[in-house]
Amino acid sequence: MPLVLATQAPGEPEIFASVQGEGPSAGMPCTFLRLSRCNLACVWCDTAYTWHFAGDERPHRDGVEFDRTANQLTLDEEEVAARITALGQKRLVITGGEPLLQAPALARLLGHLPDVTVEIETNGTTRAPPALDIRIDQFNVSPKLAHSGNPAELALIPERLDAYATDPRAWFKFVIAAPADLDEVLALRDRYRFKPDHVFLMPEGTDSATLREREQWLAPLCVEHGFRMSDRLHIHLFGDTRGT
Repeated sequence: MPLVLATQAPGEPEIFASVQGEGPSAGMPCTFLRLSRCNLACVWCDTAYTWHFAGDERPHRDGVEFDRTANQLTLDEEEVAARITALGQKRLVITGGEPLLQAPALARLLGHLPDVTVEIETNGTTRAPPALDIRIDQFNVSPKLAHSGNPAELALIPERLDAYATDPRAWFKFVIAAPADLDEVLALRDRYRFKPDHVFLMPEGTDSATLREREQWLAPLCVEHGFRMSDRLHIHLFGDTRGT
């Protein structure tokens, strides 16, 4: 089955060069590949156009339903690889949606891109099968806390979190909307023994003012508990826009 991509405009796949805005690779130049579809539904998701299509009854705070035809595009792996190669970057960030839902096609895609360093951005609920896993250099795992609106039984799967916690390629990024969210992070850290220097706390927000306000109280919490803080550079640089 070909890859199902998100679009940055109708008929134009969301494949673009930029700098990574979040996590351990923040500021690094890379190519982004954004895939469509997700198995979770965060109420604050800033890429709801990858899953909240007309008829999807899962809640989102904006209440906007997206037309699937305008926001989803199917391309074969060779075409996607050619577009990625043309952008000339050595690092590829595969994001979504939940990209590991398309693991077989991703494994075939990366067979056409033998010389790129690969990051996968995942919600941590699924796994990369061996044919894909062998090509992944970095997992950016973002487990979803209660304020995302996802039931814990869907969002926090012990078997998967155990596996990522012991994988040296995995970094954990928790979206924080209020100081009380830290209690959940600490409980997860203690249960799964996440390495503190592999844990990022990132403010939830899609505008600079909100991010800056929340970082004022988030930074001291990072200092207190030994976590790292992630900004969202792309929001400050480009706003909440596609293809950035």
